[in-house]
Amino acid sequence: MEGLSLKSRAIAFALCAGAVVFILALFAGTSSVSGKNVLGALVAAMICGVMSWASAERAIAGVAEAVDRLALRLRAAADGDLMSPAPEKVRETLPELADAMDGLFAQVRANFDSVHTLAMFDPVTQLPNRINFRRSAERLLARREADEMAALLFVDLDRFKFVNDSMGHACGDEVLAMVANRLRLVAARAEVDVPATRPDTTPVIGRLAGDEFTLLFPVVRDGAHAERLAWRALHALSEPFVVAGQNIDVGASIGLAIAPDNGVDLIGLMRAADIAMYHAKAQGRRQVRRFDAQLDAAAEQRLQLERELRRAIERGEFELAFQPQVRLPGQEVVAVEALLRWRHPERGLLLPNAFIHAAEECGLIREIGDWVLQRALRTLAAWHAAGLDQRIAINVSPRQLAQPGFFARLRTLIVETGAPIGRVEIEITETLAMQGSDAVLEGLRELRCEGISVAIDDFGTGYSNLARLRKLPVDRVKLDRSLIQDVTHSAEARTLIHSVIALINGLGFEAVAEGVEEAAQKDVLRAIGCGAVQGYAIARPMDEPALLAWLAAFDPDGARATA
Repeated sequence: MEGLSLKSRAIAFALCAGAVVFILALFAGTSSVSGKNVLGALVAAMICGVMSWASAERAIAGVAEAVDRLALRLRAAADGDLMSPAPEKVRETLPELADAMDGLFAQVRANFDSVHTLAMFDPVTQLPNRINFRRSAERLLARREADEMAALLFVDLDRFKFVNDSMGHACGDEVLAMVANRLRLVAARAEVDVPATRPDTTPVIGRLAGDEFTLLFPVVRDGAHAERLAWRALHALSEPFVVAGQNIDVGASIGLAIAPDNGVDLIGLMRAADIAMYHAKAQGRRQVRRFDAQLDAAAEQRLQLERELRRAIERGEFELAFQPQVRLPGQEVVAVEALLRWRHPERGLLLPNAFIHAAEECGLIREIGDWVLQRALRTLAAWHAAGLDQRIAINVSPRQLAQPGFFARLRTLIVETGAPIGRVEIEITETLAMQGSDAVLEGLRELRCEGISVAIDDFGTGYSNLARLRKLPVDRVKLDRSLIQDVTHSAEARTLIHSVIALINGLGFEAVAEGVEEAAQKDVLRAIGCGAVQGYAIARPMDEPALLAWLAAFDPDGARATA
């Protein structure tokens, strides 16, 4: 029966039924065949065939109607209706097909829901992602009444990168999820503060990326109320997070922008809140900063500085200055630190504190740091070729060290420039030494094994874990000038620096004092066992020709060069 239509099958079924009835009627109850018997059997067969045909026709009509209803349902599904059940006629006539259709639509709905969740919600926190937050926030701001105020919070976690690097991404994700829950509580409490005058006043929370979150409060009473909400969020995030049995202190910096004062649409508010958050971080973090005109001017200055930095890279406006380090008490020059300077075409010679922070924020620190490495290593190679055996110390920022391939790049530069690897020293910050990832510290450890020296710069300006310090792959610890400046007239300062130097020496490191500006300071440091000093009492930073002349004239028995 394959290949036959429903109607053809119904005709065949009626003919077969009539034939069977004809045979049975012809031979039933008699042993002979007569014309009368044949006529009776034929009548019975015709009646049976017609009845069979009528029954089959009804079935065909029911199936056809069910198929028509099925086609209409599929057309509705194509238009987006995945909720309605299979038509009742289909369920009556073809129940298995109806069940299959309902199951298929349920699966499609589940798949659509899953795709929508992935596209519109952050999988870690279950908060709206950037796209979803923007849509919701723009819709709410568009409905804001002219006399109403709204507030946007831009939240950036202060120490999340450290948590992620030191404890792993799984713990980092757990912290993010807890941050989201605390922000939800802040939003829920804000709804109680402002009675809803319409249904679209519920605060919206979003995770933009990484450790950045945003909260939009569609209605606030006034600016003071908005600031209270921001501080409430800050306090909620200042409490420790318990992860893997440990209390983790993360903290946050929050920028606040208010509509209509700082913008009427999401783009304007986001810009203002981002600028305010940047200044909250710059002023020490863990605080709320509300956007104002002064911040706007400062942001414009920062953008101008970034543009000038890019121009400086393109035009080669950077240069190196050099400052020697002298060992005590023999006055031997043990190293020369390469210091970055910017020869600004309008502002003159700029020190790093005038531009390094901006370079780090805009991502140019990698290009600038790479230039410093290349120039310093070429200089060292030239000295070595000329017979000058000096170690050169190069400052490396945490962001440089964190970039993929930094250590391989450093090795490549050393080979390309021909610099003697045993005369290269890398200086890292105390913060990086204490909080750097295991991968970075392992990279530094491998450099030491290859002959490169490692020093901790500006020691004493941050928080140092002595147990961690003991295990660090370093050779020298450079004491910050803040520890040195009072040693000539303060017994407490001398006691403190004596203890710090004794600790450093006891751990097997060499202590180097920075910022030594007076001969009397140098004498005190020599007396209490400091290994080497650097500062104006020895020599000011100078360009390479001046340094070479200074080295040629250096008197090991004097306080400084004789020339």
